[in-house]
Amino acid sequence: MGRLDGRVAIVTGGAKGIGRHYSQALAAEGARLMIADIADGKEAADEIARAHGANSVASAVTDVSDEAAVAALVARTIERFGKIDVLVNNAALFAPLQETACTAIDVAVWDKVMAVNLRGPFLMVKHVAPHMIAQGYGKIINIGSGTAYKGIPRMLHYVTSKGGIMGFTRALSRELGEHGVRVNTLAPGFTLSETVMQENPHHTATAGKASVAGRAIRRDEHPHDLLGALIFLAGPESDFVTGQTIAVDGGNVNT
Repeated sequence: MGRLDGRVAIVTGGAKGIGRHYSQALAAEGARLMIADIADGKEAADEIARAHGANSVASAVTDVSDEAAVAALVARTIERFGKIDVLVNNAALFAPLQETACTAIDVAVWDKVMAVNLRGPFLMVKHVAPHMIAQGYGKIINIGSGTAYKGIPRMLHYVTSKGGIMGFTRALSRELGEHGVRVNTLAPGFTLSETVMQENPHHTATAGKASVAGRAIRRDEHPHDLLGALIFLAGPESDFVTGQTIAVDGGNVNT
């Protein structure tokens, strides 16, 4: 038996990159899964269906910054699976962002980062939380970043959005705790996902070297390094853990 047998999870940004690894890990532990991504998640869903059965997974093309799209996603998940136990707020604008001086960041880019990275998790919670409150149980896992602790330069928009996620988690955990809903942040270090390596080789080179140099465990971080913490936060072992940030980055930051 898997640790998440009988649970239903939504993973935003779950079709590619680290999110795809999150989706696969949750399914491997028995969760039924809705993959939501602005990219088509059919390939990722088909892979999970082959491994775990056709009724284990569905996918929906969704822009998490669009409230109508989020409402439709949540309704579709309830219609397909009957409930929502776990929400992984993973969708974020990061991989294509170029290192840019604070004085040169375009306002439209700033607003897009905030729309996806902050409004997106808010909208997901706005529409998912009522279902978790009604059943008296839920796990919300917000994906943060160790950069919010260290404040890396030339990525002000992204770092600011991830700092917001930490405050979002703390406030939300206080509000939803009485309803049995646990809210935590999983904060990766710089991770060599397929997406960031393909879309931003310059940032991969510069950020990768600096990250490894600052770690207690001095090696590259890969998506599989995050999966143990993800399953812990999604599963029953963390039922008395809420409002916390767990940094999984080889000891780059100390929380």
